[in-house]
Amino acid sequence: MTNIPKTIRENLHFLCSEIDGQLLQLEAFFKTPTIAHARRILDRAGYAHNLKSRIHAACIQHLANTNTGNRKHLTLRSVEFIATDLLRIANLARLSLRHVERIDTFETLEPARYPAVIRLVRRGVCKIEEAFLGNDTEQAIEIGELQKKIEAEYRKLFKIYTRGMRDPKLRPADIANSLLVANEFQRMGESLKTIGEAVISANIGQAVNLERYFALQSLMSDLDTNGAGLKVETIAETRSGSSISAIKDRKTETVAAVFKDGEKNKLKEEREGVKSWHAIYPGLAPKILSYEKRDQSAALLIEHLPGMTFEHIVLNEPADHCEKALACLSRTLKDVWKQTRTKEPAELGSMQQLARRLEEVRRVHPEFRDTSIRFAGQKLNSLDSIIREATRREAAVSSPFSVYIHGDFNVDNIIYDRDENRVHFIDLHRSRYMDYVQDVSVFMVSNYRLQVVDRETRQRIMLASLTLYKAAKAFARKQGDETFEFRLSLGLSRSFASSTRFIFDKQLARRMWLKARYLIERTIACPPGEEARFRLPVKEIFID
Repeated sequence: MTNIPKTIRENLHFLCSEIDGQLLQLEAFFKTPTIAHARRILDRAGYAHNLKSRIHAACIQHLANTNTGNRKHLTLRSVEFIATDLLRIANLARLSLRHVERIDTFETLEPARYPAVIRLVRRGVCKIEEAFLGNDTEQAIEIGELQKKIEAEYRKLFKIYTRGMRDPKLRPADIANSLLVANEFQRMGESLKTIGEAVISANIGQAVNLERYFALQSLMSDLDTNGAGLKVETIAETRSGSSISAIKDRKTETVAAVFKDGEKNKLKEEREGVKSWHAIYPGLAPKILSYEKRDQSAALLIEHLPGMTFEHIVLNEPADHCEKALACLSRTLKDVWKQTRTKEPAELGSMQQLARRLEEVRRVHPEFRDTSIRFAGQKLNSLDSIIREATRREAAVSSPFSVYIHGDFNVDNIIYDRDENRVHFIDLHRSRYMDYVQDVSVFMVSNYRLQVVDRETRQRIMLASLTLYKAAKAFARKQGDETFEFRLSLGLSRSFASSTRFIFDKQLARRMWLKARYLIERTIACPPGEEARFRLPVKEIFID
């Protein structure tokens, strides 16, 4: 890897050599437990730390002149991780000796088993320099895969020590400290895995773990090009923990497909959601090109859809482009709702959803915890109490029909293709038959919470919310849905309040929190039986 500065290459060489030397002494100690061997390890802590610090300092210096997302930036960050975990291996070696010091009967430790484990760790450390500087991904995989072998050895030791707990001849303290020694070696294996992943990330120019790399390689081989001449570029990381990347042609920058990986259950739900959309309303969802699962993770290779997200359009495109996209979205939604409508009533349950999320919100904004609130000498009801009242009222008012909804209808999950004048939906793991008010309220609030202050852009944002509101209201009127506005008021209050857990701006979060409270209070003030006459103060809410 020729773009690594000479200072970093030299110090990485010295650090790998130093750690290997300490591990060699540790191996010798377990064969012949002398104070001299132990001292050679314990006394070298400072040198390894200094080498790691020099690598970090050099990386920081060069990172200052490197753009985030640049290949060199990722390489420098990777070498930082490698240095950190190399030092961690040295620290774990010293910790293992500290535990050994507390063992009265050395044989309890089964010391003859440890040299083989240490040789596995040494094998990984000795491969690091060549794998990293030589762009050798195969060696990087071997480094990471050593963790499984070390884990297997740890499991054998764990069984031996736990059986020893039943032996009255063995001291419980010796068994406990022996387990701690074994645990330090298990953690060395985890560090090797992290190092292997850092090397792979630097080599392919994309932050990955081993599971993600194997899934990526497998799925890319399904493309017509068999993965040749392709590169991977991060697009986004979701709040649910999934990563989304574009697979591009290196020469033309054309996107061949989208790679998404994450928790197996969520990816399985998304796959099923996409299948459902293809059956219910073909052409709206992207095609799943391939699916791969491994242990508790999974990955999807998804068709790349042309166009822009609604978030990008609202924030960056001219007003006429925004209006055209909104008109297309409104037509599409009304058509989907008509075609998927069933006679099954649907409960929104927005207040129950909000009640479940209050603790998350208050962890981010502890100032939203209920205290005694007084205004003009009057004590106000707590938010929790009015949510309980709203929950009771909402349960008595359901949608007269169900439709198939997106389920997470944020502005970054809708794509508009200007050339074809059509919309597409992505991130479909929450799709189901439900009250359409769910999607309407999420869309409106996801526009509102976009943190932009210039007047023209805010007007486009408000236009987006109001346009969809009017379209949904017109649909409700034609379908005889008389309590649409009552339910939407509670849906909006849920979205306003729960979305604050993603907002760090205290002023914006407080405005959203107060809007939520106002909507709940106004909604439950509507006399029971009069819900059809309720009118949502939409302009007051959405025009700041």
